[in-house]
Amino acid sequence: MKFMPLRIPFEHTLACVRVRVHTIRVSQTSVRLEKAVAGLSRSDRVAMLRTRMRAMERGPEEELVDTLPGLARLLPAGGLARRQVVHCASCPALVVELICHLTARGGYVGVVGWPDLLLAQVAEEGAIERVVTVPDPGLESWMVAGVLAEGLDLVIHHGPPGEVSPTKARPVLAKVRSGRAAVLTVGTRLPGTAVGIGARVSAYRGVGKGSGRIRGVDMDVEVTSKQATSRGVLTVGERRRLEAV
Repeated sequence: MKFMPLRIPFEHTLACVRVRVHTIRVSQTSVRLEKAVAGLSRSDRVAMLRTRMRAMERGPEEELVDTLPGLARLLPAGGLARRQVVHCASCPALVVELICHLTARGGYVGVVGWPDLLLAQVAEEGAIERVVTVPDPGLESWMVAGVLAEGLDLVIHHGPPGEVSPTKARPVLAKVRSGRAAVLTVGTRLPGTAVGIGARVSAYRGVGKGSGRIRGVDMDVEVTSKQATSRGVLTVGERRRLEAV
C-alpha cells in the first residue's frame, strides 16, 4: 500500500488537528492523573505533586522531541524542546532526516509553506502517513503553524528570509507555548528565538564518476545559543570508510 503525506487545505487545518490529535491526548492525560491520585491521603497527594514539580523542573525526557542523536548532543536542551522555537538554516537534507527519524518512531510532523520539499525519503525510511503538509497556507502561514503546534510533535515553518514583527509574533508564540510541538523555523525567524541551527552538506558518498547513487551524506552542523556554540559533523546513511590504495 502506498502512503502519501496528509495535505490539509488552510481552511480545514484547525478542525483536523484539534479533533485528530490534540483533544484526545489531553483527555487521556487527565484520566491518568485522576487515577493516579484516587485513594491517596492528603499528605501522599502533596508528595506526589512535589515529585511531579521536581520532574518538570529537571526537564523530563518526554518534554523533548525524538531527535537525531548527533544533533541532540549539540543542542543545549539535549534535543528539540516542546513548546520552544528553534531557527534552522535552509538545509533540506537535515530537515528530511529529522522528519524520517521522528515519524519512524511514532511522531507526527507538520510542514507549512514548503511545497518543493521532497519527502520521497520519508516514504522509504520514515512514516509518510504521519506527515501533515500545508504547502500553500496563503497569508496566514503563522496561524496555521500555531494551530498545528497544538497537536503535533514537530512543526516546520518555511518562509522567506526575515523576522516577524513582535506584534504579529505574539499570538503565534502564545499558541506554541500552550501547545505540545517543537517548532522549527526555516528562512523567516520569530523574535526572541534563542537557539539557531546552521547546517550544510559537506560530502556525499556512493557517487562515482558519472555513476552510482548517493548512499551517505555528511553535514557540518553548528548550534548557537546564549550559552555556547557547538559544532559537529552529522552523518546519515553510509559512513565514511578508509580504503587501502
